[in-house]
Amino acid sequence: MPNTPPPFNKAAQFKRERHRQLASGTRPLPNLAVRSVSLLALLYGALGLVLISASELGFISPTFALFGGIVTVIAQYIFGPWIMDLSLRFLYGVQWIDQSELPHHVKVITRKICDEHKISFPSFGLIDDGAPQAFTYGHYPNNARVVLSRGIFELLDPDEVDAVVAHEMGHVCHWDMVIMTIAQLVPLLAYSLYRYFADQIGRGKKEGAVAAFAAYGAYIVYMLSQLVVLWFSRTREFYADRFAGQYGPSPSALASALVKIGYGLASHGGNASSGPPPDSPDRSKLAGAVGFSALNIFDKGSALNLVVTAQAGAHSGGFDQETLKGALQWDLWNPWAAFFEIQSTHPLIAKRLEYLGDQSASLGQDPFVIFDRDKPESYWDEFLVDVVVNILPLITLLIGLGALIFSSITGSVSHSWYPALLIIIGVSSMVKTSLSYRGESYPESTVAKLLQEVKVSPIRPISTTIRGTVVGKGVPGLIWSEDFVIHDGTGIIFLDYRQPFRFWELLFGLLRAKDLQGKDVIIEGWYRRAPIPFIEIKKITESDTGKTRRCYVKIAKLASGLALTLVGIILLVML
Repeated sequence: MPNTPPPFNKAAQFKRERHRQLASGTRPLPNLAVRSVSLLALLYGALGLVLISASELGFISPTFALFGGIVTVIAQYIFGPWIMDLSLRFLYGVQWIDQSELPHHVKVITRKICDEHKISFPSFGLIDDGAPQAFTYGHYPNNARVVLSRGIFELLDPDEVDAVVAHEMGHVCHWDMVIMTIAQLVPLLAYSLYRYFADQIGRGKKEGAVAAFAAYGAYIVYMLSQLVVLWFSRTREFYADRFAGQYGPSPSALASALVKIGYGLASHGGNASSGPPPDSPDRSKLAGAVGFSALNIFDKGSALNLVVTAQAGAHSGGFDQETLKGALQWDLWNPWAAFFEIQSTHPLIAKRLEYLGDQSASLGQDPFVIFDRDKPESYWDEFLVDVVVNILPLITLLIGLGALIFSSITGSVSHSWYPALLIIIGVSSMVKTSLSYRGESYPESTVAKLLQEVKVSPIRPISTTIRGTVVGKGVPGLIWSEDFVIHDGTGIIFLDYRQPFRFWELLFGLLRAKDLQGKDVIIEGWYRRAPIPFIEIKKITESDTGKTRRCYVKIAKLASGLALTLVGIILLVML
C-alpha cells in the first residue's frame, strides 16, 4: 500500500520555513537601550506637558511642576525596595538565606551571570509555599533581591529552575527594576494630576471649565501612558526570556518552565525535581535550606498568574505535544487573549514560546513546540456575545435613560419610568448572571482536558468537577490569601474562592484556608480563562471527611437582581 503524504498545513509550513531561515541567526529584537531611552523621553515629555500646562493655567506653581515629580521619583526609588522587604517578611513569611544554602546548580548559574556582568551576587529569599512564584526587585543590579517559592524547586526540574533564575537575572542585568519603576511613575503622577484638577472643577464657571479641560488632558495622558508602559514591560520580558535562553541551559528549558507555570500542564516522566517531592519526609527542611527567587515571570497584577504550574515531580522532556498545542490554541485564536495582553505586563505565553523557538533554531536546536494547527473558525462571534453579556446591565440602563430623556423632552414622562428602570437593571443583571454562571451539571474533567477548550472566557465558563490535592495558596505565602492551587495528576490550576463580601473572603483566608493545605479535595465550579486558566469555586469538599465549603456569589448576584426587579414592580404598582 503506497504511503499517503500528510495533509498540507500552511501554519506548519510557515513555522518550519521560518525556523530553517533562523538557523543563521535569531530574529532580531529592537535595541533595548535606544527603545528604553526613547520611550522614557516620550513618557516624561507628555507628563511635562501636563505639568507645564497646569502651571500656566495657575493650578500649581512652577516650582511644584519642576520638582514635584523629581521628589516622587527619588522617594519611590529609595524607599520602595525597603518597604518591599518589610512586607515580604511580615506578610509572606520570606526567609532570606545565604548563598551557600542554595542548590548547587542555582548557585553556579547565578555566579556565572554575576561574574560575566560584573555585578554582586543577589540576595535570595524563600517563600515556604508549594505554589510556584519568582520575582526580583531592588535599587540597582548590585543590591538585587531574587525571591523564589518552594514550589519552584518542587515543581520544576533543575534545568527549568536555572532557566527561571536566568530570566530573573536578565531583569537584573538589564536594570529593569530601575527602568520600569521610573516608567511606571508617569501614569501614577498623571492620575494624581487628574484627581487634583477634577477637585477644582467646582471653583467657578470660568475656572471650572479650565479645570475640566486640564483634568481631561491629564486623564488622557494617564490612559495612554499606562498602555505604553505595559507595552514597554512586555518588550523587556522578551529580552529577559532571550537572556535566559542565552545563559540558561537552553531556550527550551525556559519554554518548558513557562508551560508548567503558565498553563498548568504536567509532563510525563520520573521525578526530576531539584528538591524533595511534596510527600517527602524532608519537605519541612526545604524551607530552611533552599532559597527561591521571586520570578515575576507573569503579570504580577493578577493573582491568577502567580500560582499556576505543572505537576510536582514532572519532567520537562515528556510533554504531550498535542496537549500542549491544544493549550496554545486559546492564546493564538481566542480574541479575548489579545484583549488581555494589551492590559498585561507580560506577553502571551504562546508568543514567548514562539520567540524561544526562534532562538532554539538559531542555536541549531529543535524548538520546544511548533504550533502547526490551522484555525478552524473565527471565534469573534463568541467574543462579541461575551462582550454584550458583560455590559448588558449598562446597555439596558442607557437605553432606559435615553427613553426617559426623550420622554422628558417630549413632555410625556411619567413617574412610572423610574421603577421601570429598576426593573430593567434587575432583569438584565439576572440574565448576565445566568449566562456567566451557566451549566446545571458539573461533569468530571482534568486540567489537561480543560486547557484544550478555546470557547471559554471570563464571561463564558465551562461547569466542571476536578479532583486533586491542594498544594499551595493562591498568592504564595500571603497570610490572608483565600485562594488555592491544586494538582490533579495532569496539571495544576488556580482555584478562585469568591464570596459576596470581601471581608468574608478575608476571614476565610486568615482563619480557614490553612486547614485545606495538603488535603485531597473535590472542586465543583466554573472553569474560565482571563488569560490564565482558573476555576471559580462553587463548592469545595474534603475527600476524606466529606466536609464542604460553598461559595455564594451566583446566588447573591441573582438575589440582588431579583430584589431590584421586585422593588421596581412594587413601586410601579403603587404608582
